[in-house]
Amino acid sequence: MGALVKLIDVILFVFFVVIVLGAPLLDAQACLPESLFPDFLVELNAWYAHKFGDYLVAEKPHFFVGLVWLELFFQWPLAVLNLYGIWAAKSWLSTTCLIYGASVLTSLLRGVQALPIKLPSVGENLKQQDVAKSGSKVDVAILSEMIGSGKASDKLLTVYFPFLGLGVLAILRGLLAQSGKTASSSTVAEGSSLGRKKRA
Repeated sequence: MGALVKLIDVILFVFFVVIVLGAPLLDAQACLPESLFPDFLVELNAWYAHKFGDYLVAEKPHFFVGLVWLELFFQWPLAVLNLYGIWAAKSWLSTTCLIYGASVLTSLLRGVQALPIKLPSVGENLKQQDVAKSGSKVDVAILSEMIGSGKASDKLLTVYFPFLGLGVLAILRGLLAQSGKTASSSTVAEGSSLGRKKRA
């Protein structure tokens, strides 16, 4: 089990380096003025959107901008913490990986398909199709939008699917105990409590 955890840590470390560098330099361009970024980063982002057909980066729909804000204020700090946690073998890494993975999967995966919405002012239930006609959007997860709209090419999906794997790996890492440290710390704790009982 220890070898599996170390392998997952190596993979996650590479992903977290990409996130820590990419989120503030490239993804942030979706919600911040382009004048804040050097020209070569703006051109790189435009090249990526054109080359891979990433219409979300090019069009910047409101739900996507909201998810980028989530990434910048919640997921990015967790990625920094996880990077440090892997490097320094911190005991809290499992918890932060679990939180990060759940947030990434929530951002990427499909929302509830036919969510009945109760409007407080009207008091009637609407299905998702009625909400879509009114201009509101219920199902806003990134992969759901890409697959459901039919706008995403296979090339674009190959860019986003590894991040789905990142979310799954982060959750898996959060669920796996740190085998070496957990076993040794529980043995030390049992030994010290037994020692206290004998002295009393």
